[in-house]
Order: sequence, then C-alpha cells, then structure tokens
Amino acid sequence: MSTPMITPKRRFEGQTVIITGAGSGIGWATAQRVAHEGGRVVAVDINQERLDALSEELHNYTVHTVRADVSSEEDIVAIMDCAGNTIDALINNAGIMDGFEPLHEVNDDVWERVMRINVDSVMRLSRAVLPYMLEAGSGAIVNVVSEAALRGSAAGAAYTASKHAVVGLTLSGAAIYTPLGIRINAVAPGGTRTNIVAQPASALGADRVFKIAGAIGARVAEAREVAAAITFLASDDASNISGAVLPSDDGWSAV
Repeated sequence: MSTPMITPKRRFEGQTVIITGAGSGIGWATAQRVAHEGGRVVAVDINQERLDALSEELHNYTVHTVRADVSSEEDIVAIMDCAGNTIDALINNAGIMDGFEPLHEVNDDVWERVMRINVDSVMRLSRAVLPYMLEAGSGAIVNVVSEAALRGSAAGAAYTASKHAVVGLTLSGAAIYTPLGIRINAVAPGGTRTNIVAQPASALGADRVFKIAGAIGARVAEAREVAAAITFLASDDASNISGAVLPSDDGWSAV
C-alpha cells in the first residue's frame, strides 16, 4: 500500500473513528491517516486477511479490527461493541460495484445486493452510532459516494441509484442533526485505484459509460488523495461544513 499523506496535525487525538471497508483502497488509506493523526480506529471489513494485514502495518497505533458484513444487524452489534460508548466519527466507505447494467438489463439479485451493501449498511450503521453522538452533542459522519452520485453516466442503474440514495441520507441527516452538533457529509470520488473491480456484465452499459468517461479524461486518483478529503470532513477542520457532497475527482464533476 502507498504511503499516506500525513499532516503534522493530530486531528483525531483521543477520538474513536469507525471506518468500514478498511481492508483495502480508500478505507485502508483513511485508516492509515486517522491512526497516524492519533485516532483510535475501529477498522471494519468483510475480509479477515486484509484486516490482519492492516493490523500488522499499523501495529504501533491503536487499531481494532472487526470482520463484519456491514449490512447485517447482528454484525453491526459487534462493531458497536468494539467501538464502545464514545464514537467521534463514522466513515461509511464499504461498497460494491454493479456490472454497468442499464435499467432494462438489471436483475433482482444485482439490484438487491448493491442496495443492501451500498445503502442499507449506511442507514443501519449511522442509525446505530447517532444515539451516542446525540448524547455527546458532537460527531461526524462521512459517507463515501461516487461520481455516480452526481451524474447518470458513471456506472450502471443499481450502483447509480444506490449512490444517489446515500446522498439523500447525507442531506436528510445534515438537515436534522447539524443543529445538534453532528455534521454529516459525503465525498464523491472519481476513478480511484482500489480493489473494487468493475466486471462489465452489459455491453451496452459499459460501452456508454466508458465512452463518456474517456471523453472527460479525468485521471485515476490514489486512495490517499481521497482519504485526505474524507479525513478533512471528519475532523474539526470542517467544523462549519455539513450537508456537503465534496467531489474528489480531478475536475470530472466540473465537465
């Protein structure tokens, strides 16, 4: 894994931060950064081997790992048990791609799996942490969405709908909880080097998406660059920001 961008600040000193999808890619880079900045990391992933590798890399820091399916209520209980009663930030990063299937080709299995992991998990884990944040009168939630949350030409129907739904959760949450001291924002990465591999299942969908993305020409980002945006929004550096959807996309969303 690449070396994270590290600021000289200790923005997460004494804080507990839950990060889902922490076993690779953006989640791994975010866990690195939070740990280096003094945070207690609760790293969540479905893959135990990846979690073990993260623990080994960050063995000098306070990192607790939880193997969990983030869409499972039972597993969310295990995450909360590990985190304890003080939760300063939640990074909802775990997610899966679809196969670029347009609406007339998407089947129920793909639709339900993408929605379960990309949307239900965000709702359920946010629902679990919010009572603790409300009691503390402070907290931050950062939802990792995608360029597919801002346009219709970045993925298939299921993935696009799922990321638009998470933007809705972000905005609704910000409207309700910001006056109570809890900030809720989203980061929308463009192309990023991660372990999420899109396997096109639709010739039509892939052809349209790849042509449009190619015409825009945005570069592929490193995971650490997206982690920088996530940790900014999760930290007190963003104390006046709530309800924002921040693109981290080399200007893709501006085209």
